[in-house]
Amino acid sequence: MTAVVNMYAKCRRIEEARRMFDRMPERDLVAWNAIVAGYAQNGMAERALEMVIRLQKDGRKPDSVTLVSALPACANVGSLKIGKTVHAFAMKAGFDSLVNVSTALVDLYAKCGSVRVARRLFDAMEERHVTTWNAMIDGYGTNGFGKSAIDLFEQMKRSSVKPNDITFLSVLSACGHSGLVQEGKKYFAGMKEDYGLEPNMDHYGCMVDLLGRAGRLHEAWDFIQKMPISPGISVYGAMLGACKIHKNVKLGEEAAQRLFELEPDEGGYHVLLANIYAAASMWEDVARVRTMMEKKGLQKTPGYSSIDLKNEMHTFYSGSTDHPQSQKIYTRLARLIDEIKAVGYVPDGDSLHDVEEDVKEQLLGTHSEKLAIAFGLINTTPGTSLQIRKNLRVCNDCHEATKFISQVTGREIIVRDMQRFHHFKNGQCSCGDYW
Repeated sequence: MTAVVNMYAKCRRIEEARRMFDRMPERDLVAWNAIVAGYAQNGMAERALEMVIRLQKDGRKPDSVTLVSALPACANVGSLKIGKTVHAFAMKAGFDSLVNVSTALVDLYAKCGSVRVARRLFDAMEERHVTTWNAMIDGYGTNGFGKSAIDLFEQMKRSSVKPNDITFLSVLSACGHSGLVQEGKKYFAGMKEDYGLEPNMDHYGCMVDLLGRAGRLHEAWDFIQKMPISPGISVYGAMLGACKIHKNVKLGEEAAQRLFELEPDEGGYHVLLANIYAAASMWEDVARVRTMMEKKGLQKTPGYSSIDLKNEMHTFYSGSTDHPQSQKIYTRLARLIDEIKAVGYVPDGDSLHDVEEDVKEQLLGTHSEKLAIAFGLINTTPGTSLQIRKNLRVCNDCHEATKFISQVTGREIIVRDMQRFHHFKNGQCSCGDYW
């Protein structure tokens, strides 16, 4: 029956996996690990931890497999508090000295924005596998510390551990997020020349992202045309995203057309193209894309931001008023906007199109990130850092506003969006305004 639990979990049918688990007359540790891993693989960190606690109440002792299953779930949902609980148990049981557990802990702290803690754990390890190096390099990259990522990669090259394709994916991504174009080109070439590794679609996508973010759109497009394999979604998706950032309509249309052919039912690409048209005031084309979406039954993914407070996740949507503290949140936010305007913040209306200026400012002021930050300021003591999770790319206005908020409040604010971390402190962001 354990095999069936595994099968359902891997097919993302976790409730059926749980029902099968509950029907088992006898459950050994393998069965418990299967359901913990099932919840973890489906992004349900809290449920995974609940099962670890139940496992112990059932008279079983978690092993390293249990912990290695639970920790990635905490990492992927950014649940540092739950992760710290698992870490404490690992230390008490003596599992933290095992390479696979230590690697999972490095990954946890890096993915939750605690890069310094991740590096301390990394440095304390007596043995490191390639996955350990990959976790730390990727952690530096996604947190905006591209130079640290490539410094660590150079250190890895001097060690006895050989880089693999995932290593290069992490390195190229780190270069892309930090604008290290020449370094990225060098490492991409070195994959095959130095290590005999054939780049796959994700590596090509990283290179397009690297060039595109840097504004080298025509070079990125030429790179796509010369690819030895047929370009896929990750490649054209990176190109379209770059065209959105740099407002290139012609290449944006080309990339979008390829994406519509490859994945016609993905609404996000339609929204990106519509935004490119809107930035160029091409309203007829905006309407055409929206009509296309309506005919296909596609909808824009609503943006939301979450903040974890006392082991409870609070989620906000733009303009939402259903939170019990809504009145306090909006009052604090209004005061906050006045405070940051006084030190130089100017609302960036470019993130909204075809809207009157006064309405633009009102809409910008109620974006989900700002609501989550205001809630965090109300409910935490001065000096406490805030950690926000955003399901989409943070907009230009919220990015600028959060820099000013970190300045006037003296808080560190860490925002994890769909692509990377932004560490805001003293009016600056770790991304250097390059994201």
